[in-house]
Amino acid sequence: MTGRFREAMRLMRKRDPQAREDGFHMLLPYASEHVEDLVAEFRAERDDHGLRYWLLELIGTARSPVALPLLVAELNSSDEALRRWARRGLELLDTKQAREALWRTSTVKQERDHHT
Repeated sequence: MTGRFREAMRLMRKRDPQAREDGFHMLLPYASEHVEDLVAEFRAERDDHGLRYWLLELIGTARSPVALPLLVAELNSSDEALRRWARRGLELLDTKQAREALWRTSTVKQERDHHT
């Protein structure tokens, strides 16, 4: 974990909206270098939904196969915003496994919609 990562996470946890935004944008160009740390932060965070959204966006932006299990799991989240960021992350990842997960999710959704 680099100093940049720690500083960005410190800023993203502040109450000041501009500081939070600054922390997010500090990490954005380097997300791929910190995927494992981002995944760990996402899994550890339970209270700050806005932070979880940003972490998942950063994880998806990283386009790393390391993130695949988390992104697939979040496709089934009860939180619509997390599902949306997980879908976007899988679209950006664009591997065979990511496309299969997106296809499975859309097929299940179509079947549910058809039966209701």
